[in-house]
Amino acid sequence: MRRTPFVIAAASLALLLPAGAHATAPTASTTPTTPTAPPTFGTPGGRYERPVSLTLRAERGTTIRYTLDGTTPTRADRAVVPGQALRLTKDTNVTAVAFRGGRSSVPVSAGYLVRGKEKPVARLVVMSDVHIGGHEKNDKKYESFFDTIGSVFPEPDAILSNGDMINDNGDGRGGDHRIVSEIFRANLERKGMDDTQVLLSHGNHDASLADMRAHYPRAWFPDAGGGYYESTVRGLHVLTVNTETYDSDRAQRAWLKKRLAEISADPANARTPVLVQGHRPAPGTAMDGQQASNPRLAEDLAAHPQVIYFSGHSHLNINDERSVHQRDFTAVNDGSMSYVEMDHGYQAITETGLADRFEAPTAQALFVEVYRDRTEIARVNMAADKHDIYTGGKWSADWQPPYASAGTLAGPAWTVRLKGRSPQETKDAFTYTDARRNTTAPKFTDRRPLALADGGRTLRVRQARDDQMVHHYRVDIENPATGTKLLSSKVLSEYYFMPRPNSLDIPLPATEKGTRYVARVRAVDAHGNASRETTLGFGG
Repeated sequence: MRRTPFVIAAASLALLLPAGAHATAPTASTTPTTPTAPPTFGTPGGRYERPVSLTLRAERGTTIRYTLDGTTPTRADRAVVPGQALRLTKDTNVTAVAFRGGRSSVPVSAGYLVRGKEKPVARLVVMSDVHIGGHEKNDKKYESFFDTIGSVFPEPDAILSNGDMINDNGDGRGGDHRIVSEIFRANLERKGMDDTQVLLSHGNHDASLADMRAHYPRAWFPDAGGGYYESTVRGLHVLTVNTETYDSDRAQRAWLKKRLAEISADPANARTPVLVQGHRPAPGTAMDGQQASNPRLAEDLAAHPQVIYFSGHSHLNINDERSVHQRDFTAVNDGSMSYVEMDHGYQAITETGLADRFEAPTAQALFVEVYRDRTEIARVNMAADKHDIYTGGKWSADWQPPYASAGTLAGPAWTVRLKGRSPQETKDAFTYTDARRNTTAPKFTDRRPLALADGGRTLRVRQARDDQMVHHYRVDIENPATGTKLLSSKVLSEYYFMPRPNSLDIPLPATEKGTRYVARVRAVDAHGNASRETTLGFGG
């Protein structure tokens, strides 16, 4: 008998919390008996040119429960019906857990990019800030990363590595470029990416231009002396700028303006993107212009709405919808392959309590598909397993594979269209503008989103849901009788991990016995839209 697939029209990358997320999130079994094995996926994550019929299997006697929004499945989430496949028709993150009695497996996740049969003009991977300093901590890591690349683009037309290949701080590390070259070349050969172009830009941690020229194949960095150059990828113009010198380099500015004017003068190029990569972001663009420089670069790109400018440097994550910005041109933050950052001024929950933390050991890259009428930019996690960036007080961004989160999606794909008969008409049709920023606030959907946990030592916040993502929570706890604040913090929601927790246990400072307190919490998205306040009264 033919089984009927369960159809999931999964517009599911809006980062939502599933109904019933009030159940406790699972943890791996810790009993001395054999632990519950996680489910297996019949179809691996990756890019597909048809809907995916996904079969999940687990040990006999277990129940598989799953989510499609990046959250950790609980016993309240939907169960897999034996013999029925999940039919994925849109980009989706699938996370599954096997439950047996009171035990559960670790969660497993996979990301699926579902495309049609239309062939793109070009496929490019855009990454930055790999910060490689040796083979020991990077050989296995980059085997995993290139495996993920191959699962999406088996043979990309180009890989753009947008600056900071190494971690030189004026301390003579220029020779480390040789190590990057060795690791990249070994993996290109291993994956059969024989015709994949590699195009590098110069970053602030890359030592000198001479060091780059000395250690990479000429085709990877074919500059003529100033660290800038032009390439062609399947007929597309790709311009690489040197943002370490751009504003002060008259020759570089003249070159870029001349080439953009020449390309724009050809009517055939009006709706074809011009890809520009430069290490540092341009002011007033992606991520609200954080860590930006080179105002002249933004000025020189402004007349050319067909430009898509990719930048790194900030390490800011690509989960955040502010990572794409359009005004005069399209600016895209390409994240980081070593570790990501969040905006400063927030706190994270760590093993030692709340900490002023803005980094996480998550690695991400962009997968760009240029079609004749649009450009699609997918956001992919190379590694987004939950770890603290500090272990025992020491920096620890070099977690090793396997990564349970490899290939998961950091958010819905961005689509750039160039529509208009003039530059101004093209700009007027842009999607990712300040005027069109999302204004929908998060909502708490659990009837009791706040509770005390761990014997009263933590405040448990059941995560809110949002049409994009919850960025953080404003948490204020006070003694209402005196107005004294016990805690006032903006706590990150851990949106940069995969899967995301369904609740956050926020450590509480010591309370006074017999004293009443009130906790007030609001969920806030990346654009500053805030939920209604939810409260909890409790005694010390």
